[in-house]
This record gives sequence, C-alpha cells and structure tokens, in this order.
Amino acid sequence: MTTSTRGAAQAPAVLVLEDGRIFRGRAYGAVGETFGEAVFSTGMTGYQETLTDPSYHRQVVVMTAPHVGNTGVNDEDPESGRIWVSGYVVRDPARVSSNWRARRSLDEELERQGVVGISGVDTRALTRHLRERGAMRVGIFSGDACAGVRDETLLAKVKEQPGMKGADLSAEVATKETYVVPAIGEKKFTVAAVDLGIKGMTPHRMAERGIEVHVLPATATAEDVYAVRPDGVFFSNGPGDPATADGPVALMRAVLERRTPLFGICFGNQILGRALGFGTYKLKYGHRGINQPVQDRTTGKVEVTAHNHGFAVDAPLDEVSDTPFGRAEVSHVCLNDGVVEGLRLLDRPAFSVQYHPEAAAGPHDAAYLFDRFTSLMEAERA
Repeated sequence: MTTSTRGAAQAPAVLVLEDGRIFRGRAYGAVGETFGEAVFSTGMTGYQETLTDPSYHRQVVVMTAPHVGNTGVNDEDPESGRIWVSGYVVRDPARVSSNWRARRSLDEELERQGVVGISGVDTRALTRHLRERGAMRVGIFSGDACAGVRDETLLAKVKEQPGMKGADLSAEVATKETYVVPAIGEKKFTVAAVDLGIKGMTPHRMAERGIEVHVLPATATAEDVYAVRPDGVFFSNGPGDPATADGPVALMRAVLERRTPLFGICFGNQILGRALGFGTYKLKYGHRGINQPVQDRTTGKVEVTAHNHGFAVDAPLDEVSDTPFGRAEVSHVCLNDGVVEGLRLLDRPAFSVQYHPEAAAGPHDAAYLFDRFTSLMEAERA
C-alpha cells in the first residue's frame, strides 16, 4: 500500500474489482493505492471496532450503512493498537463528528494511519454485486495513483494481488510476546489464550469473571500453554484461511488430549472443527456485522450476534459425529443460511462458536458463553 495525506477530500478515487466492475468517488482518509479482499459489513454502528479488529487484516471493508463517521473516533473503543483493514468504502461520510467522547474525525484517523479509502460510492450497488458474485480482490486508487491511468492498468494491478484462500495471516497480527490481563476483583481461574488475532475486549470479558488471562503468540506450543498452569485454554478470532493453520490445530489437539476446558471463537471455532476432523470452506461472501441471527440449539434461544468470518466449518447439522476426541455436535446455527456457528464436544469439556460474544461492537446476547466457559472450569476443578 502506498499513501499520501495531502488533499484527500478533493482527490478523485476509483474502486476496481477483479471482475472488472468499477466504482468512482472521492478519496477518504489517506490518498494513494491499496489492495485486499472486498467484503461488506452490515453493522449500523461500531465502525471503530470493525476497523481495529485484526480479523479484517488484508480486507477492504464496504459499509452498508450509508452514513458513517458521525460519532468520530475516541481512544476507548479500539480493539487493538492500530487499524487493520486494508481499505475503507463509505457512501456518505459525516461532515462533523458529534459525540462527547470523540477526539478526532474518522477521516482524520484513517489519514493518520495511512488507510486509503473512498467515499461517494453507491455502496448498495456494490454490496449487491458482492452478494451475487462473491467476495473478490479489489483495489482503491486515489490522487496520482489513478490520475491519467487507464482502467485496464488498474485492473491488472488488482489481478496481481494474492487472494484470501490459502492465506496464512494469524501470526502477522498476533502478539509477539506473552502478556497478562489480570483478573478484575478476586482471581478465580487462569486461562491461556492463544492469540490468532484477538480483540482487546475478549480477555477483558474473561477478566470481569475473575479470570487471569495469559495471552500467548499464535506460534505458542503445548509447553508454552501449560507453563502458565491454566485452568482453561482459549483460542481467539483471527484472519486468513483455517486450512493453513496446522500449528494451532496441532496445539488444540494436544489440549483436547489433556481434557483441559477449552473455548474457541471465530477462527478458534474453525480450528476446533479441523482438530475434530471436519473440513472448512470459503463462504461466498461471508458474515460481517452486528445483526446476525444465530440459534443456540442447547436452549433453542435465538441471539442477535456480531460476526466477521469468510470461512466456515463443514460439519453435519443434524447428527452427532464421532471424532478422535469423542462425540461432537453442532451447537449453534445461523438462521439466515444454515452455516455452522458453533461446535460442542459431548465427552470432553470443549466448545466453540463462530461469532464474537465479547460484543465489541455488538449486542450482548451471547455474553453467557463466557459464563459457560467458567462453568466448565468450575466443574473440572470440582
């Protein structure tokens, strides 16, 4: 990605999809060029959490909500230390930030971090195109990067970029050194959290429940995990193709062998699927947003949940499966399209979900899952 930060608001910009579809608009944020996978997020709010979610690494995010940026950017809501999206696409950016916590405008923050975006785009038409054709490679070009440059030349640049299938990205976004998030109040448990692209709110939700969280790099080994003497092990969300995550899969199998209570979310759900012997596959356009309906089959309750995933687990929905670690079943399912949204082992203390129960940003319907994890550790201790 190459960027400049001069004259962003006035610079022309063009978005080029790998199938040749082109959208024109104005630069938003930094000026230059950027590439990634074009995906769309259906959340009406929570753009700051979206931008800083490491799971969006190497993706260009299209916001389906037409008006974006009205609450500005604050210093409390980021889910990591930087913006991870490769590019940002909005229809009508707010001219003025209006929130008591705002410290900067959204376009100022994008410019400050060198994130190339485009505004004035018909995001409704773009989203419909991605729903029909599927997520695909894309480039955003603005200022000198597109001035006087033929569309065919820009398209050729887009087609040179790598796709998301087969991408091994978790180590690129994960912590390089172990760090500890202390329990809030009385410490009850210790959890080893494998960082595959973890969001800041996730260990905080565990800390609220008296859990001391040791966040380990994506390359952690079983020796690293058990060196912290964990009561439970957690596998986080993260970017990339789960088919490439052989290291985390081997680690999870080691945890399952020792029957340590285990909880995984998003990428962690896909890792559990692979560890149990199920396959994974790329969704046509994925689930991204904070309004996805999921049914918890254990209770029958329907939850509105936060999602960010382009891959899913291929497991039978309506039967119990035999795995190397005992019986397993699909515990949660998406009511929009029947995609597997959770797995549960019946003979060992392990479960996972495909979505984001930490609610950053998003509804709190799935917060009980952290309590379910705590209950597993309590039962194991008893």
